[in-house]
Amino acid sequence: MTGYTTSTLKKAKHLRREMTEAEKRLWSRLRNAQLGVKFRRQQPIGPFIADFLCAERRLIVEVDGGQHLAKTSDDKRTAWLNQRGYLVIRLWNHDVLNNLQGVLETISATLKTPHPPIAPQWAPPSPSGGEGTLDGASLG
Repeated sequence: MTGYTTSTLKKAKHLRREMTEAEKRLWSRLRNAQLGVKFRRQQPIGPFIADFLCAERRLIVEVDGGQHLAKTSDDKRTAWLNQRGYLVIRLWNHDVLNNLQGVLETISATLKTPHPPIAPQWAPPSPSGGEGTLDGASLG
């Protein structure tokens, strides 16, 4: 199961073609692992589309305009993503356009901060089936 619908995927593809100026500017600095990790843009996750996703670190970067001021739907969306082990940071278009270096420093600092473990119900199964090892040797 992909976790998202065909219509969500279609919308994500449209958003990739119609990125805002702030999103374009940030993407030019996130793409090709310039911060040491891979980011994807306009990535569907369940019923939502993340502006930028670093799947390896489970970090979502959202670039918001004034329309997002005091939006309770954003809070619900963030809570849903947090419950699934994602950390969401929100940045303003104005900051991306006028202080890109500061934005990149914020993202870099977040990437360096230890992220809480994924909730057990979303974590992949243990490769050893729950059996421990001693000094790298199998107990089997």
